Amino acid sequence: MNHFQKIAAQLEANNLDAMLLTGEANRFYASGFHSAGTDGVALVTRKKAYYFTDSRYTEAAARWVQGAELREIGRGRGYAALIREAVAAHQIRRMGFEDAYMTVQDWERYREALPCDLVPATDLLWQLRMVKDDEELEAMVGAQRIAERALTDILEEIRPGVTEKEIAARLQYLMLHYGASDMSFDPIVVSGPNGSLPHGVPSEKTIQQGEFVTMDFGCIYHGYCSDMTRTVAVGFATEEMHRVYQTVLSAQLAGIAAARAGRTGREVDGAARAVIEAAGYGERFGHSFGHGVGVEIHEAPNASPMNDKPLPAGAVISAEPGIYLPGKMGVRIEDVILLTETGCRNITKAPKDLLVL
Repeated sequence: MNHFQKIAAQLEANNLDAMLLTGEANRFYASGFHSAGTDGVALVTRKKAYYFTDSRYTEAAARWVQGAELREIGRGRGYAALIREAVAAHQIRRMGFEDAYMTVQDWERYREALPCDLVPATDLLWQLRMVKDDEELEAMVGAQRIAERALTDILEEIRPGVTEKEIAARLQYLMLHYGASDMSFDPIVVSGPNGSLPHGVPSEKTIQQGEFVTMDFGCIYHGYCSDMTRTVAVGFATEEMHRVYQTVLSAQLAGIAAARAGRTGREVDGAARAVIEAAGYGERFGHSFGHGVGVEIHEAPNASPMNDKPLPAGAVISAEPGIYLPGKMGVRIEDVILLTETGCRNITKAPKDLLVL
């Protein structure tokens, strides 16, 4: 899976002769090959693509990178030298670069070394990455199924006396066991009063009877992320716990019903937010309804009050409203949905009615 041709097809419309990809996420999106951090550079011109790397990755890159010429850097012949050769060969005058990813130090180094203009062009990649193709969707569904298998198993292990850290560690093991290459992010496992922390860090706190346990987790499969959150009760749930949970679930369902291509992120968020506000918890829902998911766990587009742009068909976003009551509890329920012209397709299959373990 690579997207060299898709990127090349957008260069002329963006008044670019080439696109330089140094960031890990966009480099993978272009080439289908993953290397960590800054260990690699992709260059896409209107007629040809290149992938530059060092000897640690050359053999592996040769197995994965298709549709691009593979070149190896060496002593005294670094990335800038190889890029400069391509600039001369293709008479590149305007080269796009990832202004949202590249450091100032790297920008200054390339600006001094390359005989062409460096043009900020992160948005070109973000626009392409918003719309998933069939191979990308297949990978994302695979990542989601792995996370759901881990959820099924972990529900058998949640009981009083088990710590948040133990549940988080087991989730990571289970996702790797079922085929993930890595985590989308460090799992969030919070219980009882810790549940009011939307991005709480798993602690040594033990789970108690009558508490909610919120688990937000996901994994990477074939380079693409899954993301899901489930909140369960242990032993029993109070009337207030039932009320908060059902409000969040109703809000999520309202947002999902409103989600479709052409709607703005603000409109989708507003459909869910209205339910929570009507129940009197508006001030306890501080984040947005959802964010884009793909190569990165947070990417465009967002279903937030700040996004007044139409959401595109083919975008995959999270659906994750929540209510957080400091010192008491928190509830978040999260699915991942694919936007279509007529609505959306929920690629998350895990049940979400309140489960009391």
